Amino acid sequence: MIHLYTAATPNGRKVSIMLEELGIPYTVHPIRLDKLEQKEESFLKINPNGRIPAIVDSDNGDFPVFESGAILLYLAEKTGKFLPKDPKERSIVMQWLMFQMSGVGPMQGQAGVFLKYAPEKIPYAIERYQKETRRLYSVLERRLGESEYIGGNELSIADIATWPWVSHHKWIEVSLEDFPKLQAWVDKLAQRPGFVRGNAVPAKVDYAANETEIRKRAQATLIV
Repeated sequence: MIHLYTAATPNGRKVSIMLEELGIPYTVHPIRLDKLEQKEESFLKINPNGRIPAIVDSDNGDFPVFESGAILLYLAEKTGKFLPKDPKERSIVMQWLMFQMSGVGPMQGQAGVFLKYAPEKIPYAIERYQKETRRLYSVLERRLGESEYIGGNELSIADIATWPWVSHHKWIEVSLEDFPKLQAWVDKLAQRPGFVRGNAVPAKVDYAANETEIRKRAQATLIV
């Protein structure tokens, strides 16, 4: 049994989508970011970095894994799915996974922080991260002109890692109008039952009643 510690963020969605696509049993442990549950000592024993998502594999001696990309890789190797065995094909998938981890996620995340959470609007910062996100989208657009999926001609952990971020492009007010192949890829994966189910895990917390506190905590911890 996989125990998933997560919240309704793009990084959290990666792992729930992966688990749904794999069709393996798992238990969800929602983490309230607004209450800083990810900083509690009990959670830090699972992820010393105090971020979601994280998993504990009870079938492997209660083995904890943190960092979303590392979790995807662990699950792919555990099940033999969504990661090619051929060394070159595997390397390609890993390269695009690293592209998401080092580029799309951080840049789009910072765009969201400065656009939605910063105590004051800083046009330079907003424009900088939105522009860099568009540039990264253009790289994905070109890639999807070469292959059906980001990692090649089959669905892989590279797609599973990237989709939760790109599918939320409207949150940072970046359009996919200039990226038709990327838009088609987003729409195609959005129709997969595993993506639909995984994208709804966990149910979103209603933060509306405490918006001021959420913004204050977000500014302090840069959670996205």
